[in-house]
Amino acid sequence: MRKQTVRRKTTLVRKHKKKATVFSGKVIRYSIGTLLVALMTAVGYHYRDGLAYYFSFKSDKILQEETEAKRISDVRNFQVLEKHEGKSVGLDVSEYQGKIRWTYVDTLENKYPLHFVFIRATVGKDRKDRNFARNWLGAKENKMIRGAYHYYRPNENSIEQAQLFIKTVTLQKGDLPPVLDIEKLPKNQSIENLKLGLKRWLNAVESHYGVRPIIYTGERYYDDFLKEEFGDYLFWIANYNFYREEIAKDWLFWQFTEKASVPGINGNVDVNIYNGDLEQLRFITLE
Repeated sequence: MRKQTVRRKTTLVRKHKKKATVFSGKVIRYSIGTLLVALMTAVGYHYRDGLAYYFSFKSDKILQEETEAKRISDVRNFQVLEKHEGKSVGLDVSEYQGKIRWTYVDTLENKYPLHFVFIRATVGKDRKDRNFARNWLGAKENKMIRGAYHYYRPNENSIEQAQLFIKTVTLQKGDLPPVLDIEKLPKNQSIENLKLGLKRWLNAVESHYGVRPIIYTGERYYDDFLKEEFGDYLFWIANYNFYREEIAKDWLFWQFTEKASVPGINGNVDVNIYNGDLEQLRFITLE
């Protein structure tokens, strides 16, 4: 008989794979991150002298550029003021000027007396300038002719903005008319609706104070959007360009620089020229 071949079944033993865990992944990432931070720290420490020199050089370069720009601005400011001898000169300020020492605010370039100041009172429909009350009182005590202005936000309700200004500002005899500051174009409305909102603000404020407000804006904004339709209003125009050397005949005020140095104020401040002398300036104040 033939021998039967007996085949044995081979039993396969499967090795169970270890499940990847979130914890193990985090540990790996943390380890890699720690290693990179350590490596960068070591490189930074090794080249610390070179890096310090580099950043110091960059800082010095930026400071030199700012100093040169300020020097050029000061030269222009002096030239503009020389061309407007006899005209009244003043400032405009807000919370950005910090705590102003009003008793020191007297002259510009140690030569030109500062007669007036416009002070920001409100912004949009819900924000008061943090330093308005202090600046408003300080200017009065410093015997400066003062005026208050509202920074208009095109995409907010114009009547609510007017109400906030009226609630915040109490004008007295000798103060300048209220000012509407418009600089931005609307995002969610047409130019026509913007103009309608401006008219509503102007009408509400004029009705309350009994005097027509002044409009502040940039020269291009004035030419493109406001000059024709708001021709019955007096304008305060901002233009810092070197080609502009004298105030235009149809401007009431000209903001000719934003980089002036004034005693009592830290940092730069805006300076304005009134299109007339001090007596003429007093003529337009509230009676």
